[in-house]
Amino acid sequence: MEKENTLNKTIYDFSEKVNIIQTMIIGAIAFLVPTFLAQLIQMVFGKQSVIANHSQIIVGSIVNTALIMSAIHIKGWKKIIGIVTMPSISTVLGGYVFGTASVYMVYMIPAIWLGNLALIYFYKLILLEKKKNYFLAGVLGIFVKVSVIFGFFEIINAFGIFPAKLVTNLQMAMGLTQLITASIGMLIAFTIYKIEKRKLK
Repeated sequence: MEKENTLNKTIYDFSEKVNIIQTMIIGAIAFLVPTFLAQLIQMVFGKQSVIANHSQIIVGSIVNTALIMSAIHIKGWKKIIGIVTMPSISTVLGGYVFGTASVYMVYMIPAIWLGNLALIYFYKLILLEKKKNYFLAGVLGIFVKVSVIFGFFEIINAFGIFPAKLVTNLQMAMGLTQLITASIGMLIAFTIYKIEKRKLK
């Protein structure tokens, strides 16, 4: 019951209409960005460009921003679960972020869902319920998220699921890149959070 109450925490009590609009916008970002932004980057800059090769940084940072903003604004476990699951499904279906390795991301979906949920939960618990520091919530949420995703990857990899030629890139994608994108998302979301607080005072 405690977990359900925590997931119902939001920073402001907006009207139901505003809540629906916020959910739709954040949900759309979480689902569309991994496929269409990555595809757009490849079309504009070329598949072999530096920007396209690092599209996971751009896409991941935006997705993590959306996850954190959903933690601050969206309430209810059904809505949260919907937003948590969208980015990884979109990434696998689109196949643009991880390229030929995208098919193997299917094995990582449960861990990515749990990691995303942990990030949201810690923001709701520490920032909204305990009224503690934004960055404390972010650091703990990111630590748990990255630990879950990278730890699960290492367990799966121990069974030889991933081709040897992809392991190094996937280790980077499931470890350091997750840390970088979540940290960038935390900083972007903080800027939005402070602007909103100033405007709604």
